[in-house]
Amino acid sequence: MSNPLIQKYNIPGPRYTSYPTVPYWNKDGIALADWKATMIRAFEESNSTEGISIYIHLPFCESLCTFCGCHKRITKRHEVEEPYIDTLLKEWDLYCALLPERPRIKELHLGGGTPTFFSPERLKQMMDGIFKHADRCEEYEFSFEGHPNNTSEAHLKTLYDLGYRRNSFGVQDYDLKVQQTINRIQPFENVETVTRLSREIGYTSVSHDLVFGLPHQTLDSIKNTIEKTRLLKPDRIAFYSYAHVPWIKGVGSRGYDDNDLPSADEKRVLYEEGKRMLHEIGYVEIGMDHFALKTDNMHAAMLEKSLHRNFMGYTAGKTKLMIGLGMSSISDSWYSFAQNVKTVEEYQALVNDGEIPLLRGHLLNAEDLVIREHILNIMCHFETDWTADHLKFPELDACIDRLREMEKDGLVEFTENGIRLPEAARPFVRNVCMAFDLRLLRNKPSTRVFSMTI
Repeated sequence: MSNPLIQKYNIPGPRYTSYPTVPYWNKDGIALADWKATMIRAFEESNSTEGISIYIHLPFCESLCTFCGCHKRITKRHEVEEPYIDTLLKEWDLYCALLPERPRIKELHLGGGTPTFFSPERLKQMMDGIFKHADRCEEYEFSFEGHPNNTSEAHLKTLYDLGYRRNSFGVQDYDLKVQQTINRIQPFENVETVTRLSREIGYTSVSHDLVFGLPHQTLDSIKNTIEKTRLLKPDRIAFYSYAHVPWIKGVGSRGYDDNDLPSADEKRVLYEEGKRMLHEIGYVEIGMDHFALKTDNMHAAMLEKSLHRNFMGYTAGKTKLMIGLGMSSISDSWYSFAQNVKTVEEYQALVNDGEIPLLRGHLLNAEDLVIREHILNIMCHFETDWTADHLKFPELDACIDRLREMEKDGLVEFTENGIRLPEAARPFVRNVCMAFDLRLLRNKPSTRVFSMTI
């Protein structure tokens, strides 16, 4: 049966890994001097207390997964590893030369691409280079994304010895037809092996990425995937909605079309059944599309309201400054965003010329900072309020009016000076955030920019 709320609210909308969202960054970008100034400001305000975060983008993959929207380079030539790592460390040197003191790193995450495309020796070389100019915070968290097919015991041991205690593996779906369609074939035995080895070596948090809404995915395939997940019981699960954006990904989406995808109602059933089964196993919903066992520190962060969301996804803690290294990486100084150029060649050319490889960015104004805080509260805690004066803004009454319609539909509940989302409304969290998104409301896109919210 069709759900009228899905029909009403299943519209294109941002995923809110940032506010403002990337399509609404200043058209003129950000001046390099402004990025440097805000980066240094955030560093001075936080390095001695909370430390900083580092995101490292390692873009290479040996084959193309057709569902993927990440910035990557497909190659089987592993001689690309050394020059890329050399360039990445030069970029880090450029940042360290700007900083007034030695950085203290609280969080470090390797994403991609496929970080385990790189050999354990190259990853160690990279980490040694990073910590030539930096120290670890007393309590730090290092994590990496791995492909179950190529993450070796040597990868796991090397990264563990370098301080990594959390990893994540892309599973998506165990159904062979789905895997063949998205060109991501990995047997359950491979996932089982890397999960078991991680625990034997000593990793304290293993995460699996699952996706609902993929081509040819059915209720039976979701049930099968969750049943197999039950056998391995990862500490965390990211249960993502597939974002079908062929106008952005182009050639990568060929091989299937809209007719091969579940409808909006079918997709919602896949999610609800998957969520029900995850709850039955013992997982707790954390933020949007994430689940964790109660023994994982992500669950503790949710209870303590220290959960944070940025371009790395949900994290158990917040740092004011996150520096992104590598092609296409996005940095966040809280006061501004800065994204690197998107091709390996341009990235290497700029860095080797001694330049921070800035492509574009955004300098947040006072209004942006207030709206950003509200959207982060909603995405991380399913609530926000405007009790404090700094959380009020001139268009608040208009936002409240928009939320009244959602209140009638059961998506929000008003508190004395704020709102919260009841549990049943959490699938609509992006829609609630959109009620606060002043940049989107003032300038609605005339063409498709975002994936559907449901």
